[in-house]
Amino acid sequence: MTIESKVVRQVVKPETAKILTEMMINAVDNGEARFAKPKGYRIAGKTGTAQIPLGGTYQDDKTIASFVGFAPADHPKFSMLVVLTEPSSSPWGSETAAPLFFSIAKELFQYYTIAPTL
Repeated sequence: MTIESKVVRQVVKPETAKILTEMMINAVDNGEARFAKPKGYRIAGKTGTAQIPLGGTYQDDKTIASFVGFAPADHPKFSMLVVLTEPSSSPWGSETAAPLFFSIAKELFQYYTIAPTL
């Protein structure tokens, strides 16, 4: 199914979007989740880990792990947000949500027949 987009207005200058995209590519290529990144693709993304408050204090062992990104970074075909509430294997987004994002991204690259470019 194809969903048509409609441009309403531009909220970020193209120069700003390019800078932020490069920062997010750098976060993927050099961040703690780089081990899970599919080879040959420029992916823009960022991990997140947040403690969950309970009774007015944050719990060290209760987190929300996330990864948000889009690919291919230069001409995106998809964007995705992965959120895991209280993941059991690790509290960190780089060890839980990011690998899941990359696993789904590999499937989307195949689905959309997006070949590696690097």
